[in-house]
Amino acid sequence: MSRFVRASKYRHVFGQTAKKEHGYENVKVSGSAWDTNLVSASGRYISVNWNASGGGAFAILPLPSPFAAVPNFSYKLPDVIPLARSHTAPVLDTDWSPHNDSIVASGGEDGKVMIWKVESSAFEDWGQDHWVPQDFDPVARIDASPRKIGQVLFHPTASNVLASASGEHTVKLWDLADTDRPRSVLTGHNDTIQCLAFNPTGTLMATTCRDKKLRLFDPRTGGEAVRITEAHGGIKGARVVWMGDLNKIVTTGFSKMSDRQVSIWETGGLGSVKTMTIDQSAGVIMPFWSDNGILFLAGKGDGNIRYYEYESDSLFALAEHKSPDPQRGICFLPRRALNVSDCEIARAYKVSGSSVEPIAFIVPRKADSFQSDIYPAAASSEPSLSASEFFAGKTAALKLVSLENGAVFNAAQSTSTSSVPAPAPAPTPAPAPTAFNAPPPVAKAVTMPAPVSQAPVVLRSESAPVPRPASPISESPVILTPPTQVDGGGKATVLEAEVDRLNSELRAAREKIRNMELQVEGLKANAKKAAQALMEA
Repeated sequence: MSRFVRASKYRHVFGQTAKKEHGYENVKVSGSAWDTNLVSASGRYISVNWNASGGGAFAILPLPSPFAAVPNFSYKLPDVIPLARSHTAPVLDTDWSPHNDSIVASGGEDGKVMIWKVESSAFEDWGQDHWVPQDFDPVARIDASPRKIGQVLFHPTASNVLASASGEHTVKLWDLADTDRPRSVLTGHNDTIQCLAFNPTGTLMATTCRDKKLRLFDPRTGGEAVRITEAHGGIKGARVVWMGDLNKIVTTGFSKMSDRQVSIWETGGLGSVKTMTIDQSAGVIMPFWSDNGILFLAGKGDGNIRYYEYESDSLFALAEHKSPDPQRGICFLPRRALNVSDCEIARAYKVSGSSVEPIAFIVPRKADSFQSDIYPAAASSEPSLSASEFFAGKTAALKLVSLENGAVFNAAQSTSTSSVPAPAPAPTPAPAPTAFNAPPPVAKAVTMPAPVSQAPVVLRSESAPVPRPASPISESPVILTPPTQVDGGGKATVLEAEVDRLNSELRAAREKIRNMELQVEGLKANAKKAAQALMEA
């Protein structure tokens, strides 16, 4: 054994469980057997899948803190509380908008996706003698599928864009301003979709499936996956999460011998970087990535939460938060809402039995000033794109917020990693197209700032960029629509046919560009490995 200890500022991170009165008791958690986290959190609220009669429901509650009780709110919930009840079958998953802490989406066994907006007045006079529970009403309903909706997920950079995974083995992307039809459909799964995740800019989506395959999609092009590889050998509960902007993916799953595993994959060619065996327990492992470079692993039915630091394509065990109470589900708080004065670098919300308890992961330091070395910038609540811009092909970096002073800036301004150069601009087609304009967003009370335009960034790597063939087609093609008024029926038909042809060519060109980019990233990853091997030789 080496006498030297690897240096790490997170070596002594510990999990601090909140006091009983700082969480929630008498929580009636859903009894559905569907593999889900059961709980989700925004910067202001949490949602919990509820065990309700007469249809499906979930609870919306003020965000509890591990450091103090919720003001004017009893930790023991009344037997009857306000619920989001409009589903006609059990709710399977919920997700909060990263751009509005009051907007939450839900998916259920009834094949519906619903959007809810929480008013701050909803919890006034909670539990008082004259208080009458008023259930929440959805602001939008989407008939997403004739089968169940197993997962819902908001886009990280584009406002009002939502992905839903259904029992039809497809993933659909929706513009919440126009939900009559999905804007994109991802196909090719041969069995139940188990998990889905966007990369930080939302230009790629990874999915795990019961057919044991890991897939990488272009969510705007739709159709089949652009990359497919064999993942874990077991069919049970595989999960996936992106490792921030490191161009790598983490999956958890089971081997053929039912060993619990965690694997790291590079995104260029979906090659396996490393696979570790955790143990032989039966619970599904839920992975969560923190931009501190820490991977949290929480197993269903376990009482512990493991956490590892990622460095040089390896995961180094830091410590383990242990508890005698097994968790049924867990989620993590957005980093922008952490308590930096207590050196809290992550916060989990654990569903156990009939309770929800916050767990703060803390770096033990005594300092009055902001600790910048343990607080990299976090994802901001400001979107970078509108839904129409995203589906038209535009790409923008994630907006970040400083946890020290709240300043918001683009991710490209804070990183020195190289990016794939943007292709040449597209020639102007004839006739002149009309740009697609989406109607106003669903949440009209929310005012979104204008997005910052910049060159498209698909994937980033620490190695030098590899030149790629130039293309006359832009990565941000404009979706063409035929003119609304044209003299002569025959002329209008000819123009419509021409516009359809041009749209088809643009979509095909975008798919070719995406494939070339993935090939370039694969070459870059292989070159980096070869360089490391030569240095070690």
